[in-house]
Amino acid sequence: RPGALSANPQQPDAKDAKGNVKQVLRRPRWGRLQLSASPLHARHASMRQYGVHMSTLYSDLALAEPLKRAVADMGYETMTPIQAQAIPVVLAGQDVMGAAQTGTGKTAAFSLPLLQRLMKHETASVSPARHPVRALVLLPTRELAVQVADQVKQYAKYTQLRSAVVFGGMDMKPQIAELRKGVEVLVATPGRLLDHIEMKTAVLNQVEYVVLDEADRMLDIGFLPDLQRILSYLPKGRTTLLFSATFSPEIKRLAESYLSNPVLIEVARPNATASTVEQHFYLLDDEDKRRAIRQVLRDKQLRQAFVFCNSKLGTARLARALERDGLKTTALHGDKSQDERLKSLEAFKSGEVDLLVATDVAARGLDIKDVPAVFNYDVPFNAEDYVHRIGRTGRAGASGVAVTLVTKHDQRLMAELEKLLGRKIEVEPIEFEEERARGRHNDGRRRWQSEETGDSRDQPRRERGERRHPERGAAPRASGPADPFFDRPYEAPAEPSDQPPAWEQKARPARPGLSANIKPKRKVAALFKAPDPAH
Repeated sequence: RPGALSANPQQPDAKDAKGNVKQVLRRPRWGRLQLSASPLHARHASMRQYGVHMSTLYSDLALAEPLKRAVADMGYETMTPIQAQAIPVVLAGQDVMGAAQTGTGKTAAFSLPLLQRLMKHETASVSPARHPVRALVLLPTRELAVQVADQVKQYAKYTQLRSAVVFGGMDMKPQIAELRKGVEVLVATPGRLLDHIEMKTAVLNQVEYVVLDEADRMLDIGFLPDLQRILSYLPKGRTTLLFSATFSPEIKRLAESYLSNPVLIEVARPNATASTVEQHFYLLDDEDKRRAIRQVLRDKQLRQAFVFCNSKLGTARLARALERDGLKTTALHGDKSQDERLKSLEAFKSGEVDLLVATDVAARGLDIKDVPAVFNYDVPFNAEDYVHRIGRTGRAGASGVAVTLVTKHDQRLMAELEKLLGRKIEVEPIEFEEERARGRHNDGRRRWQSEETGDSRDQPRRERGERRHPERGAAPRASGPADPFFDRPYEAPAEPSDQPPAWEQKARPARPGLSANIKPKRKVAALFKAPDPAH
């Protein structure tokens, strides 16, 4: 009615064309839903504000019947915390900034509501024009893109919605052929998507939903300029969802630039590790790390595990060394071709290999069920990578073991890790049961160490150098008794001789008209007969 107060007393009253005061409803820029730290009544109030209910059953969601059938076929009944909060908010059309530990079901949290909202565009037409790209999912790695695309296909298998995945390292022709058929959901890595945009095989002018999954990793590996270019091709009126296991200031700045009034959903403290993962930190030397892996596998009766290294070269060397130790091992890093990486993953998933040695980027976001353990062969350079590494085990509420091998040179990295986790890390020694092999072994860095004496790893090389170059080190050893003749001083001849020295005796007589330094011509044999002087 005229003269009524506005809903927000901090804002001035606004009047319509007839002079009546309108209610000005303003929502804070960051709507915050936090499950772990909010009191119960406040959490209910926040959820009612955005239409979120406390039910955790998939059967209670407002999903289409084809989607419910697909979820039932996958055996899902109860939602995880991130799914229970994010799915109703996305169904309501709100932008979301979701923080959840890896392995808590973020893929379903954005896939199911997107498919539900795209059901209005479902059509049985075979015309590509009736199947434009309406949802775009961006991920940092090829393996993660394939994984998410497979889950999206499983959710949409009873619908007419099409999906496709594009990533680098593969031939573009099959991807172009699939895109030309028309897809509603496109899962892609930023680099290959830009290639398709430049070739005009991917048209994004009808995109309604954008998902940035593992956004922190995309920023870490330098995808920010590519993301900015891709987002510039999209319509302004879209719904943007950002999911990540860790939140950094860079992530929040990205959200402020491209998200509109996002709802911040946190199911745990940012950068927290899963409570179902048993964590151990062992202090040891570099040359004992492989023995530690073998002993932990034997003591805990672990059949498979991830092993993480900080470099691609270290990953390849460690995989070869573990293979020599009798463990079935495969490597996963960026220098391998896409076919090799897919074969390594399939071998690990099928149980053909025991250990998957990988770098952080290559294994980011991989969802392989029932992996019981993770080994951090190297303490990660980036402390946030520790959260993602140990998130490969203990997924979906299962238990797991995370073992980090620490040396005396990792003090700074451990301090950063303690700061991230917010607690003091207890580093424990490890006692080995097996005896070391006798002789000398190579630790992978072209240095050798004696197992019996514990001498320096470079000592044999120094000894070889001293034998080759005695003047650089200690005096050489005597090979036998010395000859006394060479120890006697010089003695002059008893009777002086008038004969000239030998070099003067052999001097050539000088030829008239020629210098004594000019050698005479040598006589050589000839194969031809000399001419007869008479003729």
